[in-house]
Amino acid sequence: MPKEITLQELDTGRFIEEKVRDIREAVGDGIAINALSGGVDSSTVTLLGHRALGSRLRTVFIENGLMREGEARQVTGWFRELGVAVEVVDARNEFFAALAGVVDPEEKREAVTQTFYRDVFGRIVKESGARHLLQGTILTDIDETVAGIKRQHNVFEQLGIDPQEAFGYRILEPLIELRKDGVRAVGKALGLPSEVFTRIPFPGPALAARVIGAVTPERIETVRKATAVVEGLLGDTGAFQYLAILHEDRVTGMRNGKRDFGLQIEVRCWDSVDARVAQPTEISFDVLKRLAREITREVPGVVSVTYNITSKPPSTIEAV
Repeated sequence: MPKEITLQELDTGRFIEEKVRDIREAVGDGIAINALSGGVDSSTVTLLGHRALGSRLRTVFIENGLMREGEARQVTGWFRELGVAVEVVDARNEFFAALAGVVDPEEKREAVTQTFYRDVFGRIVKESGARHLLQGTILTDIDETVAGIKRQHNVFEQLGIDPQEAFGYRILEPLIELRKDGVRAVGKALGLPSEVFTRIPFPGPALAARVIGAVTPERIETVRKATAVVEGLLGDTGAFQYLAILHEDRVTGMRNGKRDFGLQIEVRCWDSVDARVAQPTEISFDVLKRLAREITREVPGVVSVTYNITSKPPSTIEAV
C-alpha cells in the first residue's frame, strides 16, 4: 500500500515539484497520454502532466455514453481556457455493447474497465505511440479495492495485474498517496478553477454505477435526467456528494387516477471528508418533497422517489 500523505502533512508546492520531476523521469523523451473525465482527480492529474510534459501529453475525453448531460462540452471548455487541448473520442457503441445483458455489479465494473483500458484506450495508445498512461488513482480507490468492498476501475497493480502485460502500456499514478481533500488542494494550487476542484466526486464507471440491473441507453438517459435535477437542487447543501440511482424493478404508482407501473429513483446525499466513512446529509423535508416533485415531473416514467438514510458503513456512497 502507498504511504498516505494527509492534508495536514501536504505541502502542495513541494508535492507538485516532486511529481512533475517523477513524470518527466518516467516518460523521458517520449509521449504520454491521459483520459480526462472532468472529475477532480483526472483534472488535477491532467494539469500535473501538462506542467511536466507540455505538448508531449495527449489528453482525451472518452465519450462513453455514460456521462452527465453536456459533460464533454463543459469539460473541454474549461480546459481550453487553461490552454489544454482535449480530444473527444466517441466510444458510445463500444461501451453499450460491452454492458449489454450485464447485471452483476462487479461484472459491470469489469466490463467498463476492460472496454476503457484494453479496447478504447489500448487502441488510442497504440495509434499514438505513447508508452505511458497518466491517471488519477487516489488512495481511497486502493483501499476499497484491496478490502474487497468494490473493484475500482482504475486499480491494477495492487491486484497483481501488470498493465504493461495486460494493456501494452505503463500506468503512472502521481496522486496515489492522497485522498480527495488532498487532491482538491493540489488542484487548487495548480490553477484549476474552483468549479472544477470543488466538484463532487463522480464514479469511474460513470452513470453505469447508478443503474441497478441492465445498462441500456434508455436507462442511462433516465438516471442522467434525474442526476440533473438532484445536482441542481442539492448543489448548495455543501455536501460531499449527491446522486440519483435508478432501481431495477418497476413499482406501483398512480397517474390520472389509474395504476401505473413505473420507475423508482433513489436519492443519496452524503457528508464526508475522504469517502471512507459517510453520513446521510440532513436535508429538510421541504427540499425532499421538491426533489420528488421535480424528478417525477422531469423524468419520464418515474413514480417513486426515495432518500437513503443509511450511513457508510454498512451502505456505500455509490450503489453499484
